[in-house]
Amino acid sequence: MKFRMLMVAALASVMAFAADIDGKWVGEGGGKGGPQTLTLKAAGDKLTGSMEGGRGGAVEISDGMIHGSDVMFKVTREFNGNKIVQNYNGKLEGSELKLKVETEGGGGKGKGPGEVTFKKQ
Repeated sequence: MKFRMLMVAALASVMAFAADIDGKWVGEGGGKGGPQTLTLKAAGDKLTGSMEGGRGGAVEISDGMIHGSDVMFKVTREFNGNKIVQNYNGKLEGSELKLKVETEGGGGKGKGPGEVTFKKQ
């Protein structure tokens, strides 16, 4: 009985984090194209949504996952015939989504990790 209650509590905790990520998130600061906006939706541990702003138009995220407060997804854009993949991973901390961004592609060299914080709207 105690094990079952513990499992229910753990599942409820994971579902609470997932529910908290649903919605619109705006990145602090702005690059050349202004601030980025994320629209996210969790279904279990799967994360879907889109990102807009920055240097490109709106793009769908891919390979999105949420495990407790851990969040990860990819954004793929194309510039001048080069595919650029940005890997986002980090933590959901209340109304903030703190992510590290690592870029791959675009001439074969990856760009080291950067950090961005999104705030829930």
